[in-house]
Amino acid sequence: MAVLNVLEYPDPALRVDASEVSEFGDELKKLVADLWETMYLSKGVGLAAPQVGRPVRLFVADWEGNRRVVANPSIIEIEGTERVDEGCLSFPGIYEEVTRPARIRIIYRDENGERRDETAEGYLARVFAHETDHLNGRLLIDNLSALKRAFIRKKMSRKSRER
Repeated sequence: MAVLNVLEYPDPALRVDASEVSEFGDELKKLVADLWETMYLSKGVGLAAPQVGRPVRLFVADWEGNRRVVANPSIIEIEGTERVDEGCLSFPGIYEEVTRPARIRIIYRDENGERRDETAEGYLARVFAHETDHLNGRLLIDNLSALKRAFIRKKMSRKSRER
């Protein structure tokens, strides 16, 4: 296992529309192990492959012991909304209120390529929606007002110059 570099906004690789996972072998299992290690070290609850520069439709999530490896997800039903503070490993130190579905039904493949059909509610639904956004090149700031986006862009730009 290896700790991977988490890309930070405005890295253009975060805006890539990821490709489908087609092989569910040892290479994918290594990437999954690396995503877990990186996510836990970064104190996240989810991490998408594009966030570490791998443009494939894959993410890992762990909320309250509900560990999931999600490949090629499709959200097929949404219900209700919740507005809660949300963060992102690609926007360190940034937390903003974001509206997400309160309940989703998602179809995906697990790390072995097995088809899963799952309904998630509350925070787990939020994590699934957030990470699925990453696979489509959509980021946390895309869910905010123009004013908040401008503020965060400026803050992230300052951070990147300081490094």
